Amino acid sequence: MVDVLQQAKETIQERNLVSPEAPVVLMVSGGSDSTALAYVAKELSAQGVIGQVVMLHVNHQLRGADADADAAFAADLASTLSIPLFTVNADVAAEAARTGENVEAVGRRVRYNAAQDLLRDACLRFAHPLSDGRIFTAHTQDDRVESFYMRSIVGTGPGGFRSMLYRNGPVVRPLLDTSREALRAYIEDRAAANDADQPVARDAEGALWREDATNAHTDHFRAWVRHEVLPLMKQKNPQLLDTLCRSMNLVGDEDDMLDAYTNRIIGELVVWEDVDGDQVVDYEAGCVILPQFGALPLPIQRRVAFQVLQYLLGPDARVETATITAITDAFEPDAPKSGYTNNIQGNLAISANKQGLRIEPMETYRIRRKRV
Repeated sequence: MVDVLQQAKETIQERNLVSPEAPVVLMVSGGSDSTALAYVAKELSAQGVIGQVVMLHVNHQLRGADADADAAFAADLASTLSIPLFTVNADVAAEAARTGENVEAVGRRVRYNAAQDLLRDACLRFAHPLSDGRIFTAHTQDDRVESFYMRSIVGTGPGGFRSMLYRNGPVVRPLLDTSREALRAYIEDRAAANDADQPVARDAEGALWREDATNAHTDHFRAWVRHEVLPLMKQKNPQLLDTLCRSMNLVGDEDDMLDAYTNRIIGELVVWEDVDGDQVVDYEAGCVILPQFGALPLPIQRRVAFQVLQYLLGPDARVETATITAITDAFEPDAPKSGYTNNIQGNLAISANKQGLRIEPMETYRIRRKRV
């Protein structure tokens, strides 16, 4: 049987995901994975593996009484474990209607914005630098493999086949080496032990975690992969999760090496706009990619373009393949294509001359052109 607590501890320590004193925000929905995360994090904090923990629950107000019951369960879980709880109520459907985004994207943005706000407060309260603080999510091997197949179906960019990162900025996934099945067994074993030192929470019906009925809807892409695709894959390989995650880690190791090389190239060949000459980078102001970019191998060009666009568009933006191609097409091996212009994703303008390729907001481009 998998020792979930030990596995999470090893994942954190082997990958240096968080320092022992750092405050941690737990993102808890009330499902089995995040419920297990709360129990594991409480134990790791007691052992000195991580610092003080606080819990965040976001009520998206999408499922009526069920959503309220999730919030009540999260409150009971926090009380059971003596973890400070912060609850955010957000009308996600109304926000999606206002912005035109899909509900899932809005919900994700609301959750992570709330987590960032809480992390700042926690670091201030516990007198730790914000750079040390972490946000723990309950993503598992299952989530990672589901994402792999989803990306396989719709396509992905550089490094996409590594699926989820163990750490992305302050966001850490300490359960990424653990299956959902193992987490549920961990909760059930904890409850069966009936140990006063390891209490469990239950909802109004006595369940050890909350089930989101939308997870069973196969018309949602991830749920379809979860319930239709993965069972077929597991028929061929019952150890699919372990096998595929090992493969993704190998991809990840090579991706990290290429990322390091890409970042060095960006430092040499990308000139960012500064603010009032004080050398403070304002990514939204744009940049110039120098002519030597054209001599790079195309795969490295794509990686550089992807990373530059991620800086310009924001870490949560989806960078489109056509946008990357628009940048690489602006260069010949020996020089940029002088006079090349294009309007790309996020209302950005690109324009090339012998000094390089400039990427900037369309409004800035128009003002600059008028001056010329």
